[in-house]
Amino acid sequence: MPNPKRPNLTIGQIINSLQARIIAGDHLMETEISGIYASDLMSDVLAYGKTGSALLTGLNTIQAAISSYMAEFKAIIFLRGKNPGTDIQKFATEKGLIVLSTKADMYEACIKIAQIDENLLPSKQAPISRKEEEQITTHEFNIEGKDFASAGMVSTQVKSIIKTIGYDPKLVRRVAISTYEGEMNVVMHAIKAKVLLNASDKEIVVVIEDEGKGIPDVEKAMQEGFSTATEEQRAMGFGSGMGLPNIKRNSDMLNVTSEPGKGTRVEIKFFVGKGDH
Repeated sequence: MPNPKRPNLTIGQIINSLQARIIAGDHLMETEISGIYASDLMSDVLAYGKTGSALLTGLNTIQAAISSYMAEFKAIIFLRGKNPGTDIQKFATEKGLIVLSTKADMYEACIKIAQIDENLLPSKQAPISRKEEEQITTHEFNIEGKDFASAGMVSTQVKSIIKTIGYDPKLVRRVAISTYEGEMNVVMHAIKAKVLLNASDKEIVVVIEDEGKGIPDVEKAMQEGFSTATEEQRAMGFGSGMGLPNIKRNSDMLNVTSEPGKGTRVEIKFFVGKGDH
């Protein structure tokens, strides 16, 4: 016998359960959350998190907020009483993300949320239809290596552009996650890069060309878990070896070429109207 679908929870219910403080989004207490994802690894959030979820995390950095936005999450809940900085609060307010803080640790928070009475009906969201007429837009951006303070800003702009055009939300999410992973790879491993976005009624293409040390073995870099990240980069929630695998998982076509000592070119394609996964 199939299990009934779990009803959505409201932010208000979660706040009461966790005795959480509201950092941003106090006017969104009736917002419904379709799931909870608990992690301090942002590549895992991008790979496995479900649209409409809330992130439980102890990672108190802007990357937690940007990752939540890219993954189409609705809320971030910081654990162990952590108080997010003004950069996180400003970003969350601009993007409509709810931000909470609870003194509970990850285990306690998961248990308390699981115990909330299931008395809400699932929310119904009308799909956003994409414009029928052919629409082509081209944009170019620059990324600076090691600039962790601005990491994710280009991906945020890309997402805003294609979301405004009116593509299917699932397609927007896949493009955003792929671009974000590509951007973080540049910030962590390259000197600088150019990002080219081409969007039409048939496909969306993102090309990231960087200058840097390159990838000695592209095939190995495509394997989940393979990483050359530093401990500092891992502390920010990245470097778990999920970057290129995440891009491959979310795109319809991926082409990576690299020359050691010179740089890497990543071409990512998404076909419009071919369904989402």
